[in-house]
Amino acid sequence: MSYLETPDESPLYQAELDRSGYVPNYTRVFALRPEVYEAWAGLNRSVKRGMDLRRYELATLAAARRLRSSYCALAHGSVLLEQFFDAATLRQIALDHHDAGLDPVDVAVMDFAEKVAGDPTAITAADVDTLRRHGLTEPEILDVALAAAARCFFSTVLDAVGTEPDAAYRTSLSGPLLTALTVGRAVAS
Repeated sequence: MSYLETPDESPLYQAELDRSGYVPNYTRVFALRPEVYEAWAGLNRSVKRGMDLRRYELATLAAARRLRSSYCALAHGSVLLEQFFDAATLRQIALDHHDAGLDPVDVAVMDFAEKVAGDPTAITAADVDTLRRHGLTEPEILDVALAAAARCFFSTVLDAVGTEPDAAYRTSLSGPLLTALTVGRAVAS
């Protein structure tokens, strides 16, 4: 769960029960401040709406890995598995996206997102120029930065209060893939 005592009931819970059949641990934490969750969810929807979903998920996975956020790596890895990659390819992306057979533009996006999450002050004009050379427009470059920065907020909050990734990941992801995506806090028992 988390280090916090969370409410037994919340208006946020029913939507999650309807969507996935259980209440995720992150929802329980944000039930303490539902207005913050709604604000973040609105921001995240706005960021995603401007991006290709595959690119958004790759950028988010890169940021989550850099932040050592198992919860977010598992969540966004699950989307990539369901919609874009087989388990072996996704495992390799999670372990080393440079050696996973990705297109050069995907590698550049993941590198940039990882740098945004790890040390945004280290980003140079050359980093942005690399994305331009791969065909990204100015809004698309900003979108990658926004996706990584939004992940910083969400991942940091969850890890700061000890939120464990949901036990459901143990059944939805294979052993080697689960291990590759568990980059920080362990999955709940």
